[in-house]
Amino acid sequence: MAGLRLGHGDGGVGKPPLLVKIVMAGESCVGKTSIVRRYTEPGWPPAGAPTSYLATIGIDFKVKAITFNGTRVKLQIWDTAGQERFHTLSTSYFRGAQGFVLVYDITNLDSFQSITTWMKDIYEKAGDEVDVILLGNKCDKESERVVPKQKGEKLAWEHGIPFFETSAKDNVNIEDAFSVLTEEILEKKSCVIYDLDVVALNESKKRSCCAL
Repeated sequence: MAGLRLGHGDGGVGKPPLLVKIVMAGESCVGKTSIVRRYTEPGWPPAGAPTSYLATIGIDFKVKAITFNGTRVKLQIWDTAGQERFHTLSTSYFRGAQGFVLVYDITNLDSFQSITTWMKDIYEKAGDEVDVILLGNKCDKESERVVPKQKGEKLAWEHGIPFFETSAKDNVNIEDAFSVLTEEILEKKSCVIYDLDVVALNESKKRSCCAL
């Protein structure tokens, strides 16, 4: 098997890293790809490089290895497309995830109003026990803001999830947001597995206890 559930009393010393699946969710062009790249790629973006991208087509993912409270963790972060025509494909990747980063654009009211629908998709596909954080992205564009911070805070409070306003461009709250989500996931432990697949990557599949 490619994974082993973490039991109580297990430490991180001498063990493979824990494998955590995180999925980015939200409408197209809210900055999901930029958030993932800012978090997973040191030095991104290079000086003078643009920080805006074409909308993600289909699915992409990045891996980031971290050490959290003395435990080695491998975050597998899936960047999903937000366009309606890819909705069925994107939500199919929700199954088996332990965490979700739900993103809207503070300069786009429609992206904020769609958050409730995305929350429904998450709970339907992944269950209501998964950990979710809400990000109001592009807070560097204060002059173009149409979604007050208080609205984001209220929505997060209603769903009982953490909330951050972020900027991938200026690197505001990106690290903090992923740290809070990772901590919440690891506190549960029941659905976290060890990444034992360190050699034959193509010969086995990693599964968590939440995967269907």
